[in-house]
Amino acid sequence: LRQQPNPGKQDRRNARDQTLPEGTTPPTMAAALLILLALAGQATRPCVAYSAPRPPSPLTAPATGRAETVDPSRAAAIDRRQALGGVLASSSAAFVVSSSAVLLPANANAAEMPSEFKNVGTQAPAPAGETPFRTLADGVQVKDFRLGTGDLAATKGSKVALQVTGRLLNLNGVVFYDTRKNDPDGFGGVPLSFAVGDGTALPGLESGIAGMTKGGVRRIIVPPELGYTKFPGLEPIPLNQVDQRALDSVIKNPRRDATLLFDVKLERIK
Repeated sequence: LRQQPNPGKQDRRNARDQTLPEGTTPPTMAAALLILLALAGQATRPCVAYSAPRPPSPLTAPATGRAETVDPSRAAAIDRRQALGGVLASSSAAFVVSSSAVLLPANANAAEMPSEFKNVGTQAPAPAGETPFRTLADGVQVKDFRLGTGDLAATKGSKVALQVTGRLLNLNGVVFYDTRKNDPDGFGGVPLSFAVGDGTALPGLESGIAGMTKGGVRRIIVPPELGYTKFPGLEPIPLNQVDQRALDSVIKNPRRDATLLFDVKLERIK
């Protein structure tokens, strides 16, 4: 069936053509859309001051030596990158110089060293009013924090009961033994009890408590040769697996210092 012409549509088309100038082609939908987009872009464009265009300047490429025409904005960006690189290079050089100023050569003479470097690695002196450590004949170091009472002092054959805390100096003072954890009945930590000289406790610990009286508090530093390095099965033995692993990580590694520190309180003696 042939589609019947729509007289109303034909009349609207004729009226539109009559409004166009002589010899003008009616605009299509695509052309009208492009015009609207162009007008919208001009409306949203910010107003800027007009400046006459500058002619591009020729730059020589460093790699090829050929002259290239580079846009001025690109040349300014290149200049900014070069300036930033210069600032970073000068800052790095200044840091290296300042860092090297505090480094001392390996063979520097001790007499030429600043005073703050001379005592590095040595034991600090005791604070004012405190007694320093005393070094015994076998190398054990002791320091009394509180003197006990009574006439009976710990010696070979004495039966003692101690509250003890043991630390590993190589692990920055990690505790590997503490009688306060030995509390099976909930009435307080059970002290470590032994007879001095019967081979129950470490020789360094026995040597460190010699001369203590009841109630005394002492700090004892035991060298490796008088500790677990040569006597691994003697008291004080760690009370749990975690503390035992911490102790084993030091005494079973020959590259580590197995020096021990004990804080001891003598509770009973007979």
